[in-house]
Amino acid sequence: MSDSSDELTAGYRRFRTEHWPAAKAEYEALATHGQKPHTLVVACSDSRADPALIFDAAPGELFVVRNVANLVPPYQPDGQLHGVSAALEFGVKVLNVSRIVVMGHAYCGGVHAMLNGAPDTCGDFVAPWVAQAAPVVRLICESFPGEETERLAEETVVRLSLENLRTFPWIAEREAAGELTLTGLHFGIANGVLTALNGPGRFEPLG
Repeated sequence: MSDSSDELTAGYRRFRTEHWPAAKAEYEALATHGQKPHTLVVACSDSRADPALIFDAAPGELFVVRNVANLVPPYQPDGQLHGVSAALEFGVKVLNVSRIVVMGHAYCGGVHAMLNGAPDTCGDFVAPWVAQAAPVVRLICESFPGEETERLAEETVVRLSLENLRTFPWIAEREAAGELTLTGLHFGIANGVLTALNGPGRFEPLG
């Protein structure tokens, strides 16, 4: 990464020269006082749907959990390795976020794999990961076939993740007490529009 033509090195140098001088005091305060993010975002790992960029968030504002297809598995404290659940536990119990957002997006490769199968080269981890949501997604899409099948599937994954969030007792308790809000969003990569899930209804453009 010492090569000046390396994209990451070039980006870091822009950060140091163009961004760091103005943000230095903010980072120092975060280092001294710790982070206090107001929102935990569960988003896809897709490089085109960066929550910090979409929400124009400053350092310390968002606690972001990214994975293939923005999936939240159900509550299962079985002693196994659960990266998403560990991040949720830390964000809710330690950081005391006041909102959890699940943000899906258009052209999601993970959702495409739920409908059409994972790539042959991704049988170790991707295939079993997307399989947890595939039955629900396929059932919904078979019930409502049409041109917007993948969009419907992407929205279904957001709904499923929200349902699974509520299987975590300490999330359900805080939501019931009005201490925690759960929100479902979908980002349109081609048009830059965020839509929000309003109750049990459809996703509608965010004002």
